[in-house]
This record gives sequence, C-alpha cells and structure tokens, in this order.
Amino acid sequence: MNDEFSALIKNETWELVPRTPDMNIIRSMWLFKHKFKSDGNLERYKARLVCDGRKQQVGIDCGETFSPVVKPATIRLVLSLALSQSWKIHQLDITNAFLHGNLAETVYMYQPMGFRHRNYPDHVCRLKKSLYGLKQAPRVWYQRFTDFVLTLGFVQSKSDHSLFIYHQGSHTAYLLIYVDDIILTTSSDDLRKCLMSSLAGEFAMKDLGPLTYFLGIPVTRTGDYMFLS
Repeated sequence: MNDEFSALIKNETWELVPRTPDMNIIRSMWLFKHKFKSDGNLERYKARLVCDGRKQQVGIDCGETFSPVVKPATIRLVLSLALSQSWKIHQLDITNAFLHGNLAETVYMYQPMGFRHRNYPDHVCRLKKSLYGLKQAPRVWYQRFTDFVLTLGFVQSKSDHSLFIYHQGSHTAYLLIYVDDIILTTSSDDLRKCLMSSLAGEFAMKDLGPLTYFLGIPVTRTGDYMFLS
C-alpha cells in the first residue's frame, strides 16, 4: 500500500482541495490480489488504489468511455508473420498504465483510507491523472499511448486499432496492445532496442523478455513453431 501510494504521489495523480456541497465525490478503495507466474507459483502481493466509478455522471465527470482491445485473430496473424520471418517476439508490461492518462474532466475523490493528510483530513482529491476504476480510464490511457507511438513513426491499423505498424525502408515492426500488455516484434534487434528505449523513456515499463505468457495463454516457441495452450 505504501508503494502504491508513493507512486501515486510521485505521479502527481491528484491535488487536495477543500470540499464543497456541490461536488460529486466518488469513493476510493483498496484492492488486494495475488499475482501468479505462468507456472502457478506466487510472484508477489499487490495492492492497488481504485475509484468507485459507479457514482460518476456522464456529462459531469466522465464523457466517452469506449476503448478498443486487440482481436484474437490479429494476435495470431502477427505471431504467424513474425514466425515466418524468424523475428524475435517480446512482451512488455506498462506499470500502472492507467495512471499515465491525463484527465480532461473534473473528478473528485475521497482521500484513500489510511493515507488521509494529517493537516487536511477533510479535503478531497481533485484528480489530475486517471485512476483504475474510472469509467474513462481505459480510453484516456489508450489515447495517451496511441498519441505517443504515432510520434515514433508507427501507423495505426484500420482493421484493428490496437495494432500499430512501423515501416521505414528495410525496418519493420508490429506492436499489439491489450490494455497494459504489449507484444512487440521487429525485423532487427537494433530496432527493437531503439523502440523499447523510446517507450521506456515515456512510460514506466518492464521488459518481460521473449513471449511466454500473454492474456492467460502460455506460449512455447521451438524454432519456426509456436504452441499456444
């Protein structure tokens, strides 16, 4: 919980403001879960601060909420292309992805339980960045990510908006995003390292190495073959 709260403060997720009677204030809640590895062993304990978005009102503190996710057929197609070219396939994870999104709406939230400011216990949080649980959180994060990768030279696929294609001369890359999970395959290691460096400079990101586990699916690669279980 301390790690999560420190990350939120460092990210400047909110600012404390006095509470007024006309505010629509949503609850904050702590969620706890066990993160497991692909072999079923415990990886770590995780605490996450979330909003109770059920109290949000369209037109007041939220607007458009739809966010696309990659299609399973697109994943299989990109993996097939990478295998046919003998390209390496890497998996990336964006840490606290939704916290990277900038809010356009004015959203007020109660201070987290156990972490109320001792000098301003009755103040509320005016959110500056997105939080998990907000109705618009997936869309805000997706738009922030899309805007950035387009500056790197990627082009968004018209048939699947979660697929981004990079093609410059002899260099090609495919990037798939599913919320905060990313698959990246490139025509060369130098291009992969360059793109990963650019992404890491903009977002808190972990390189999970060669693709072995994605969306609950164990992946085993042997030569020119890949087995998805």
